[in-house]
Amino acid sequence: MNLQQRIRDRVGEFLFFAVTPPRQTTTPARAQEIADITRKRLEGLEPDGLVLYDIDDESDRNPAERPFPFTPTMDPAEYLARHFGELDLPVVVYRAVGKYDESDFRSWLTEQPNQALSVFVGAASRETPVATTLPRAQSLRAELRPDVLLGGVAIPERHRRTGTEHLRLLAKQETGCSYFVTQVVYDVNAAKDLVSDYRYECAARDVAPVPIVFTFSVCGSMKTLEFLRWLGVDVPRWIHNELQYAADTLEASFEHALAAARELMAFCRRLDVPFGLNIESVSIRREEIEAAVDLAARLRTELDRTEFAPRVHLR
Repeated sequence: MNLQQRIRDRVGEFLFFAVTPPRQTTTPARAQEIADITRKRLEGLEPDGLVLYDIDDESDRNPAERPFPFTPTMDPAEYLARHFGELDLPVVVYRAVGKYDESDFRSWLTEQPNQALSVFVGAASRETPVATTLPRAQSLRAELRPDVLLGGVAIPERHRRTGTEHLRLLAKQETGCSYFVTQVVYDVNAAKDLVSDYRYECAARDVAPVPIVFTFSVCGSMKTLEFLRWLGVDVPRWIHNELQYAADTLEASFEHALAAARELMAFCRRLDVPFGLNIESVSIRREEIEAAVDLAARLRTELDRTEFAPRVHLR
């Protein structure tokens, strides 16, 4: 069963590997070199899909100084088309819809191949000016290309604050979302709260849950961790302390990510919630890239194991 059919059938346990496109100033030759290196890594990892992020400036969401300056990157759809050629792997192309006017967005939608996958991302804040709103993008997809498998963003931290993120997920399902990809997970309890509330609300409505893909990212420095926090990722104080005082911050981060993924895998299996894992490699530092690849390889092995925990059966 291919990835698209598994998502449509609401069957989980798949692995994504996520990267960002090169900077806009990258030469075509260098962009091709980066794509070739990524392709080689994918061959060794055997993920179920590649994720290409669409990076947007989120300064409107957070007035604090950004730890790293914003650098525009290549359009992920163009990067895929120009530099990956025939890739024998499903690709999830993110779309920060507010960056694109409606005519450009329409053109992109109509040009998508069969079995395409995408995640639509809305504006960073209500104050952010947008060319196309998220609801309008969802409507255009339903009108022009309902066959494009649509994913949405899930934010466990928002659920911790509002207690209503599970209702947002169900509302997005009604507008066509077939799966969700979370923000980077450091607070496992917040993610478990979201999964639990979502699962039991699905049961109450007699609706089958769709796959939730949990994102994990390693960091090799406290500055990288501060950037994740600037982006809105909740890092529990005890984890912050452990990474700050660890002899090897990257190794400690790796172990936390691995443990968190294992805990969420067991929890979702027990609640019978389909899930996936998304390991992102967005750093330019070689050691962080290699750690992300190692994490994905370890979790590929974990997913391939067949011993599941006892499940909760809900009406």
